[in-house]
Amino acid sequence: MRLEHLRELNTARTERRAIVLITEVTDGAQRVVRGESIASDPMAELLDAALRSGKSTTVEHEGKSYFLTVQVPPVRIIVIGAVHISQALAPMAKLAGFDMTIIDPRTAFATPDRFPDVKLLAEWPQTALPPLKPDRYTAMALFTHDPKIDDPGLIEALKAECFYIGALGSRKTHAKRVERMKEVGFTDEQLGRIRAPIGLDIGSVTPSEIAVAVLGEIILALRKKPLRDPKSAAGSKAA
Repeated sequence: MRLEHLRELNTARTERRAIVLITEVTDGAQRVVRGESIASDPMAELLDAALRSGKSTTVEHEGKSYFLTVQVPPVRIIVIGAVHISQALAPMAKLAGFDMTIIDPRTAFATPDRFPDVKLLAEWPQTALPPLKPDRYTAMALFTHDPKIDDPGLIEALKAECFYIGALGSRKTHAKRVERMKEVGFTDEQLGRIRAPIGLDIGSVTPSEIAVAVLGEIILALRKKPLRDPKSAAGSKAA
């Protein structure tokens, strides 16, 4: 590996950016493609699939074999709201291998007794989120139903282009949420990325069932292309 490629890989790791080192198996020729540049690369589809899997692999392209050294940041889940769904989701996320942080300024809810072994920040999202630096390898779930708490988190998630953004609430609640976000300056395309109602449509009712649906939707967003059209999501879902 050339020194310049090693430096790029190390820098990407430090900055939590996805990157792929492409090595042609026959002659050993190498090049680096950053995650944000994949869409314009001739091997875009193969590279995108490799990044979604998070695993290095060998692929075939135009009659040649290539080894893709995949480097992606650890996926994080940030939850706004120390509620019953969060209590159920925390152990599930840990079992699935995701780091999870819960943010809620309401100290009656955000207590270590209710959330053992979970990173818990009893702060307002606008205070807690900037140091965490949400990014494209961050999933954010909003559970409080309180715009004063959820909206700052939603704004940060949209700005950071989190790969998954889900929000709890009825159709009426989400329509009002969308209008508030439009007033802030977000576009229909950006707001179409919000999964509302949150979670896969499996008929979930209890907090534990909703947590399963949310975790499943996060994994789907991470590993596969969306099954539903995000452009039709804003303001069109019922809880």
